[in-house]
Amino acid sequence: MRAVFTHAISAALMSAALAAPAWAQSGDKTAKIGVLNDMSSLYADIGGPNSVVAAKLAIADSGLEKKGWKIELVSGDHQNKPDIGVNVARQWVDVDKVDMITDTPNSGVALAISNLAKEKNIILMNSGGASADLTGKACNPNTISITYDTYMLAHGTGQALTKAGGKTWFFLTSDYAFGHALERDTSAVVTASGGKVLGSVKHPLNTPDFSSFLLQAQASKANVIGLANAGGDTTNAIKQAAEFGIVQGGQKLAALLLFINDVHSLGLKTAQGLTFTESFYWDLNDDTRAWSKRFQEQAKNNAKPSMTQAGVYAAVLHYLKTLEAMGGNPHDGKAVVAKMKEMPADDTLFGKSVIRADGRRMVPAYLFEVKTPAESKGPWDYYKKISMISAEDAARPLSESECPLVKK
Repeated sequence: MRAVFTHAISAALMSAALAAPAWAQSGDKTAKIGVLNDMSSLYADIGGPNSVVAAKLAIADSGLEKKGWKIELVSGDHQNKPDIGVNVARQWVDVDKVDMITDTPNSGVALAISNLAKEKNIILMNSGGASADLTGKACNPNTISITYDTYMLAHGTGQALTKAGGKTWFFLTSDYAFGHALERDTSAVVTASGGKVLGSVKHPLNTPDFSSFLLQAQASKANVIGLANAGGDTTNAIKQAAEFGIVQGGQKLAALLLFINDVHSLGLKTAQGLTFTESFYWDLNDDTRAWSKRFQEQAKNNAKPSMTQAGVYAAVLHYLKTLEAMGGNPHDGKAVVAKMKEMPADDTLFGKSVIRADGRRMVPAYLFEVKTPAESKGPWDYYKKISMISAEDAARPLSESECPLVKK
């Protein structure tokens, strides 16, 4: 009788163990993180080696290494080419056993890595790729977008400039997934706000000469020329627009995606008056100033952090906090992402916020204007805040979502 009773208990315990979540049984205290971005070209300043600095700060601040965890960090250059990005990531996953990839500026690369993350059941915590499709029709249970997207940019800058009198628009658009999504989303906002899109012209990525594109924009006589590009393409377009006297001629430039590194490169004399939207600025409050000081001390060229570099920090920190809460790393991307959506993301840069079912972290955004040289009090003092955009207004409503993970 005792033997039968013991056997029954053993069977019950085994059944309970099988019913428990897989991660509850994991005690593995290791994790491997890959920072994948443009290390050497037009997006290197907004990501590049300084995104690795941000990731290292997050690993240190998680405190896990002091608790006996082994956290490894690798980095790679996707050269703004989806095929190269996927090859690097596949090597990381298959050979190096990377669990999570972050950053991925360039939406074409980010969309490709998101598909790979689902295929290989790892995690993509996107900070750099802007396409709203990553949390829309292309969403999947292995991808989270931390920092911003084309919907946020359109509803910040596009809406503000249209309501301020910019009723007609012409777009200079980078000819790949990000540019197309940004033009699409901004055009929808312009039209909904009572404006009209007069036309657009597509330009290749990393264009040195914008003269023909700017002449078409100038000839359109649109109130606003929307720059649906980023990084070096944006700064080159702005510099060359100044040479053409476009702003002096009465048209306004809308930098639909502008980073602090771009303003630093342009200088305040050229960049002053530009209106744009971001979800992070180093000088927002005491916490962002303190963290940015730490970052700058380790950063290449003594730079302040970009929005996407801040997002890398937030991504890595939330990932590691989640692994700790799970009691170990199950090396199961879908399970970890599900847990990350259950837990509020909380850091000193973006505050406490939720991650929605579609993978979008709900952070507020800010409409900024570049200061004049006279208004700036010193190096990197470049922005003045015009208004705050709530997290709910900065993200596409779930009722309009095309993400198959969202229950209607």
